[in-house]
Parts: sequence; structure tokens; C-alpha cells
Amino acid sequence: MEGINKTAGIEFFFRPFSPDPKVQRVIFVAFLAMYLTSLGGNATIALTVRINPSLHTPMYFFLANLALLEILYTSSIAPLALANLLSMGKTPVSVTGCGSQMFFFVFLGGADCVLLAVMAYDRFIAICYPLRYTLIMSWSLSVQLMVGSLVLGFLLSLPLTILIFHLPFCHKNEVYHFYCDMPAVMRLACADTRVHQMALYVISFMVLSLPLSLISVSYVFIVAAILRIRSTEGRHRAFSTCSSHIAVVLLQYGCTSFIYLSPSSSYSPEMGRVVSVVYTFITPILNPLIYSMRNKELKDALRKTLRKF
Repeated sequence: MEGINKTAGIEFFFRPFSPDPKVQRVIFVAFLAMYLTSLGGNATIALTVRINPSLHTPMYFFLANLALLEILYTSSIAPLALANLLSMGKTPVSVTGCGSQMFFFVFLGGADCVLLAVMAYDRFIAICYPLRYTLIMSWSLSVQLMVGSLVLGFLLSLPLTILIFHLPFCHKNEVYHFYCDMPAVMRLACADTRVHQMALYVISFMVLSLPLSLISVSYVFIVAAILRIRSTEGRHRAFSTCSSHIAVVLLQYGCTSFIYLSPSSSYSPEMGRVVSVVYTFITPILNPLIYSMRNKELKDALRKTLRKF
């Protein structure tokens, strides 16, 4: 009860990137441009897959859902970040609001990571067992894998968010970040957070290392299968569909691992904020660009879709 009483009525504020209002406005314009570009790019990918029957395959089903996750993922961060940039960090957020943002961010980010592993499995079946692909990757299995990604993201996010917001927050209420990120919020607690830090590290390790291990094993077999393809065109096509996925995985897992798997003693709030910009604003822009540039079938479908409008 004492912890709840200390936390009741607390409002969090986010530290501005700069004390200069002009610099803040420039950053606001950059963030807004990145957010709108991300929304437009990912919505275009999802819409293109939806209206082109030739793309109604498990591979593009997962890609369209990845695009939708990116839209929701970025939208859980951007509106509040933009409001704080304009107000010079004077826009308050309640403990409930901060907890809700944290929950959805971790939920959607965790589902994103699991879905990338599902996409690697899909490519593994397509390249290593092409004749059995339609039998193995049925629509029912594809939907189950997508739902499973969301369920795992939910199960990872809920206990972590509850655990952190059972901490007491006293008078320190300035979050050294532009959203309610777990490491940044935990630094404000007026209690011992070693158990919470360990829980965050263990869950982060699970959500990052297990899917990444599955992705790595899948690509060992995929590369071996590609090298056995005699046709140069066949090898190039197989490599193109996989290289875009690898690039997205490296961006997503690299940045996230830097934030959540670094020792707490070496955590730098400033560096954490900069790296977070990459995977909350820049990576969602790059994902549709990477996939559309590396995938001929998707590029052709995008051209047809744009001609219709």
C-alpha cells in the first residue's frame, strides 16, 4: 500500500532533446516526416498484398501483417513523442497512460520479433521443401502462426508491465526518453529494482535469442539449399527473397539487443534514446523500402496498384 500511495498522482514528463525550442521544432518536423512516411509505406505494402491475388500466399500474408504491426508499433510511440517535442517536454502522462504505452510497445515489438522468426521458417520450407510447401504452409497453419506471435507478445508484455508498475515512484518524474521505455522508467523508482532488472533481462533474452536462434538455424539450411540450385536465376531469386528479410532482422534485433541486453551498469540514457529512434521511427520506414526494392514480384504488384490509383 505504501508503494501505491507514493505512486498515486504521479505524472511523468519526458526530457526534451534540446533546451532550444527551434531545435525541438526541427526534431518535431523530422519525427513527423518519419512517422508519416512509415505509415504510408507500410499501409501501401499491406494494401498491395490485400488487393493483388497473386500475392495471396503465406509469405506475403506474413509480410502484410508485419507491415500492420509496424504501423501499430510506431503509433503507440509517435503521438505522445510529437506532443512532447512541441511542448518542450511539458506534456504530462499519467502512470496509467505510461503503463499502457509500455504494454502496447512491448506487446507489438515482441510480436514483431516472433513474426520475423515465423517468416524465416516460411522461407526455410519454401526453399528447402518447395514441392511440399503448399501442403506444409497451409492457410490454417499460417493464421495459427500469426495468432501465436500475437499471443506470445501479449504474454511477454503483460507480466513485465505489471511488475514494473508495482514499483513505487516518488518525486522523480522526468523520464530521460521520448516514450515510456522500461529501462528509463525503472531508473525513476524509489526502490530496489535488481529483481525487476533481472526479469527484464531474462524476458528480453528469451524474446530475442530464441527467435534469433530459429532464424539462424533456418538460414544455415537455406544457404545450403541455395548453393545447390544449379540455375543462376533461381539462386538470385531465392537470395533476393531472403536478403530483404535478413536486413530487417539485423536492424530490428541489433538495435533492440543493444537496449535490452546491455548490462544496466553500462546503460546510457542518451545513447538509449538515440538507438530507440532507429527502431521506433527509422526501421519501420526501411522495412517496406527493403522488401519492395529486393522483391521483384512485390515491385511489380506495387506498380500495378499505383496505376489503379
